[in-house]
Amino acid sequence: QLQLKESGGGLVQPGGSLRLSCAASGSTLESYTMGWFRRAPGKAREGISCLNMADDRTWYEDSVKGRFTISRDDAKTTVYLQMNSLQPEDTGVYFCNAVKGGLPLYKSWGQGTQVTVST
Repeated sequence: QLQLKESGGGLVQPGGSLRLSCAASGSTLESYTMGWFRRAPGKAREGISCLNMADDRTWYEDSVKGRFTISRDDAKTTVYLQMNSLQPEDTGVYFCNAVKGGLPLYKSWGQGTQVTVST
């Protein structure tokens, strides 16, 4: 199983930006589709974006389309989520995981990184 660690969260005002990172240890991500997931307060975890590491195809959930950008590093060991024009409804814990068939591949999750959008 992949060892993944999320980072980059924080407190930001509405309209602000953050860049999240998902770093793999012990292996590269080149054979995976990688996804970012969000668990908003009181809600179930949902997928918000994914990136096919082989061909760079991307997918975005409608609420983040045009504001968030998923990308990777050249070594294919880290996946990023650039989040712009953040809104209070983007508040939550953000996780990364490999994706297969549109669903998280691994049952085990990391600790995630907290994003809070507030004045």
